[in-house]
Amino acid sequence: MSAKKSEKASKVGISITNVGSELNFDCPSTPADIKAAVTAALSAQTPLALQDVQGHEIIVPADKIGYVEI
Repeated sequence: MSAKKSEKASKVGISITNVGSELNFDCPSTPADIKAAVTAALSAQTPLALQDVQGHEIIVPADKIGYVEI
């Protein structure tokens, strides 16, 4: 039996510098909340911390973010 994805989940893709593949996951946050978190992390040069729909936390150092696709 597979877990159902939240119907309100946002698909997120994060490119990490010097890594060949993109990090992809479903996030329960709204696109506006994700954008605010990315902007804050980049401005303050603090790690970007997001949660996926299963409750796992994804943390990426701000200086390693290539781009974020929402």
